[in-house]
Amino acid sequence: MRLLNEIDAVANRVRRVATGWEPQFTLAVDSIINSTTVMALCEDFFALASPTRLRIRTETLSGTLEALTSGQADLSLGVVTEATPMAGFQMRPLGTQRFVFAVAPQHPLAKAPEPLSDRLISQHRIVTAADSVQQGRGMTVGLLEGQDVFTVTTMQAKLEAQLRGLGCGFLPEGLAQPFIETGRLVVKRVERAEHQVRASYGWRKTPASARGRALQWWLDRLEHPGTRSALLCLRTGDGA
Repeated sequence: MRLLNEIDAVANRVRRVATGWEPQFTLAVDSIINSTTVMALCEDFFALASPTRLRIRTETLSGTLEALTSGQADLSLGVVTEATPMAGFQMRPLGTQRFVFAVAPQHPLAKAPEPLSDRLISQHRIVTAADSVQQGRGMTVGLLEGQDVFTVTTMQAKLEAQLRGLGCGFLPEGLAQPFIETGRLVVKRVERAEHQVRASYGWRKTPASARGRALQWWLDRLEHPGTRSALLCLRTGDGA
């Protein structure tokens, strides 16, 4: 598979020389990223009428970084792993996403006294988004020993499960906020420390003069604080 990827990369570089545009550009998008914002950016990109074909991979947790480092993506949005800087790759911050512990109003924990202890939480099913990493064990966030687990593939599916009262768990505040405001989710204070992640975007390091035009277009858009905030559903100025 690695050899085939390298052959494809060489062919793509040859085709790019003629126009400056990559024949195909792949985005690895973490499931904490706002898909509506991503589609709005794709719409703007297609308006350029470039010859580049876009491809989106939905990833979760360390799978977002793996897609980039394995050569399966040209740009990763929402890298949340606390990794040390890697030679050959460039990372830039998107912002800080706060996670809130939330349950549906019909869930038993909705009326439990606060702050919720780990002992009490462990008695209830937790909903987790599975790490999409292909190599290694991946990451697990918020799971307590002995706790019943309902595992889904994306943060959106996790949100849907919690809205239905199928379990409890931490959700990105930006993703959950509309449902908190309408009463479909109840935020509960917990004893453990507040959960936050620093999300980044990354790409393979190349001199600006050697970058494909598609990559440069996306990097230029990501320079705007409003774009970065919208990708994380952050209010303007929150961690951008």
